[in-house]
Amino acid sequence: MSHNNPNLFIISGGPGSGKTTVLLELARLGFQYAPEVARQIIQEQVQAGETALPWQDREAYTRLMLQRSVAGYLQHTPALSPVFSDRGIPDTLCYARLIGLHDSDLISSIQDACRRYRYAPTVFLAPPWKQIYETDSERRQDFVEAERTFEQMAEVYQECGYQLSELPKRTPFARARFILKQLQLGSRHEIEPR
Repeated sequence: MSHNNPNLFIISGGPGSGKTTVLLELARLGFQYAPEVARQIIQEQVQAGETALPWQDREAYTRLMLQRSVAGYLQHTPALSPVFSDRGIPDTLCYARLIGLHDSDLISSIQDACRRYRYAPTVFLAPPWKQIYETDSERRQDFVEAERTFEQMAEVYQECGYQLSELPKRTPFARARFILKQLQLGSRHEIEPR
């Protein structure tokens, strides 16, 4: 059984590209958003002393990413009004390719999930942006890896049949306005610059 959720809009991009900050800005403007599952998994695994982490058991981490991404999708389906998702199921396929995952059954499951659980046709990608890039305890990639991630992500989303819209390198407010204008949404509240 396949699902189509045309009101669930993905905002994705490489690490440290400002996508979560844009989602928080959209929330400030009155829109609901689904948080990123990858960061939640890392926080939970570290806190529990478990190993399903990108720097330990990458296969277990990928499995959790897929399970949680599908659960997040289903939690927001059907979306009766616009909801913005911090990453989507195809991000798991991107990650699997970046790490060179060899488990063909897991890759097949990820590809199947990408076909079965469809988001809105336009995906917003935040490009690598060196001026705002920072690492932290959960984001350990360097900027070169962030660039490679973005390129792989664009390829995966296009392969999955989505149209890409690259976010401008501007303030979070300007990026939110760009998204809303692209979708002809306006905001739930009067949009005024801060």
